[in-house]
Amino acid sequence: MKVRIGPFLLAGALSFAALSATAASQQARTDSLVSASVRSMLVRYRDAFVDTAALIPPPSFSSRADSLAWVTWRDRAMSASDEYRLVVSLFDRQLSVIRGADTLMVAPIAVASGITLEYAGRSWTFRTPRGQRRVLRKVVDPVWAPPDWLYAEVASEYGLKLARLSEGAAINLADGRRLTVRNGIVGLWEPGATKVTPLPTDEHIVFNSTLYIPPAGTWNRKVEGELGPYALDLGSGYLVHGTPDQTTIGRAVTHGCIRLADPDITWLYQNVPVGTPVYIY
Repeated sequence: MKVRIGPFLLAGALSFAALSATAASQQARTDSLVSASVRSMLVRYRDAFVDTAALIPPPSFSSRADSLAWVTWRDRAMSASDEYRLVVSLFDRQLSVIRGADTLMVAPIAVASGITLEYAGRSWTFRTPRGQRRVLRKVVDPVWAPPDWLYAEVASEYGLKLARLSEGAAINLADGRRLTVRNGIVGLWEPGATKVTPLPTDEHIVFNSTLYIPPAGTWNRKVEGELGPYALDLGSGYLVHGTPDQTTIGRAVTHGCIRLADPDITWLYQNVPVGTPVYIY
């Protein structure tokens, strides 16, 4: 039985970036920073954002501490003195790029679902944590290394057991074949064979109703194209990134990352320097 990896992440819908127009001087300053092609994009996606915004439910809090944390980080984001910063409103599902008193860009985003997954004795709650981070690095064509929760999700959906593979180890299958990891790729040894046959890297590894988790760093645990063309690394596994699926931007669907439509992440990659503070509330 083989379960194709496919597009792991729920992502994307049409988005836009919007210029702040609170004053004529602000418009003039912004125009000098945004190309004509980007300004065209802003207009093209404006209606899509209004429609998406209508889907956003009113804020709700899990506890008093949760509401106080929201107020604290919202106030810090609004009063920050950084000359250049990103501000992420999880409730509004919106990212803003601010320079001084000017808002250079506003874009809809996908945020964490808040769902808790429990499987095989482990638990994951998918949240985007509030607080302050920084853009640690910028990545072109980022490659996704799926965390353990991805395999737990698939195993739960298909009613499979979970097992972990390790480099150099071998697992004897019921039909006499042997599953092994050599030189960074998972392979299958057939009885009488003189060499191991590598397994496809774009499929999950399922034998005898068991989903095997490949070791970190192997080719079987690298997925290209799922994070869009660019990513901004915020540390601790959290990214601001694009997506190949433009259907759910503006929704709470991610596992913790902040996801934008590709035109918006492209603008961020081109205009936001490494070291820029990011306020999330």
